[in-house]
Amino acid sequence: MSLPFLPRLPRLSPLTLPLASLLSGVSMLVVGIALLTVAIGAQAGLAKYSSLVTGMIMSAYFAGFVYGTYACPVLIRRVGYIRAFAVMASVASALPVLHALWTNPWFWGLLRFTTGLCIVGLYMVIESWLNVVAGRESRGKVFAAYMAVSGVSTALGQWLILVGGRFGFAPFAWVSILFSFALVPTTMTTIREPKQTQAPSMSLVALFAISPIGAIAAIGSGMISGTFYSLGNVFGQGVGFSDSHTATFMAATILSGAAFQYPVGHLSDRYDRRWILIWVCLISCVLAAIGFYLAREYENLLVMLGILYGALSFSIYGLSVAHTNDLIEPSKVLETTGGLLLLYGIGATVGPTLAGGMMDQLGPESLMLYFSVVLLGLAGAVWYFVLRQSALASTPAHRADYVMMDASSQAALQMDPRALPQEGQ
Repeated sequence: MSLPFLPRLPRLSPLTLPLASLLSGVSMLVVGIALLTVAIGAQAGLAKYSSLVTGMIMSAYFAGFVYGTYACPVLIRRVGYIRAFAVMASVASALPVLHALWTNPWFWGLLRFTTGLCIVGLYMVIESWLNVVAGRESRGKVFAAYMAVSGVSTALGQWLILVGGRFGFAPFAWVSILFSFALVPTTMTTIREPKQTQAPSMSLVALFAISPIGAIAAIGSGMISGTFYSLGNVFGQGVGFSDSHTATFMAATILSGAAFQYPVGHLSDRYDRRWILIWVCLISCVLAAIGFYLAREYENLLVMLGILYGALSFSIYGLSVAHTNDLIEPSKVLETTGGLLLLYGIGATVGPTLAGGMMDQLGPESLMLYFSVVLLGLAGAVWYFVLRQSALASTPAHRADYVMMDASSQAALQMDPRALPQEGQ
């Protein structure tokens, strides 16, 4: 019996609460990952590690991430999703504390590699469960919600370093707590265990033959975004930012990158994506060069510049995926995007080491110079392949829609609306 003085509550879908539970787990996991990166960068500076050594430590995370894309599916097939998730979550929760017990670059590199391996496994399990929630009619909404939660959580992780200070045991303890709490809503899900499927794969040589522009842009995006996440806080400390100023600079750049993906993508849906990509790279290159100058003279203006820079540079990966999908059959979306994800990971593995070496030689502000050089090279490479193609103004027979993309695991690709089976198939 309903009482007349009580408001009628909206009827929730049976999958609403499980979806909210999974996304809350994702949020705590992503906040913890971001906080761990900030804490390692801060304490590497306290330990007087060079920027090159710090970059190599950070690169190890992405190396583990790439290796995990192959190793984790084997573990999941052997013991199942639940047990694999419990193993990787337990290890991932213990690793942050180990950072605080022994400050050694080789040891930290090993921990970062193992963390990357475990995190990609956790992503695979959570995203596989999200795929169960994401039916044909709701796949786009679930995918967009997942991308939004990931972007906002990454930004929040930058500010959490201000709680308890960035040095000592406290930040690593917070990361361990967040990883542990992320297990609660995830393991309590009532969603059925996903069917174990073999992720489609594509030869990187074949992928380059299909779309050299998309392949090169994916590598370049990894070299830019992976390096920004890894060394952005080291850059902030080096140019004299306070902890709060560094956190604001990082968060503002990341949030603008998430917010402006859609406007840039919408523009690329109307015009030639290749030229949009070239202009995005060139304008980002100029902004990064201005940032290099500002870091030497007017560092207080870097937050505003970071908003403009992030709005453009973070869309490069999505543009590379959308352009490549323009050139393939819709049935090849998963394997093609999986190959681009691997190339992104390779770029993110190499980038922090190269940037760290440059920062040692030219100073911490040269991180922006590194971005400018990479973006200029990427624009030049895309322009070269555009000129090589015979029909410059022609449009492909099949034109895919732009979709907001983030470098997560291959399991998330199943939620990509472009991967929906076509009518009649």
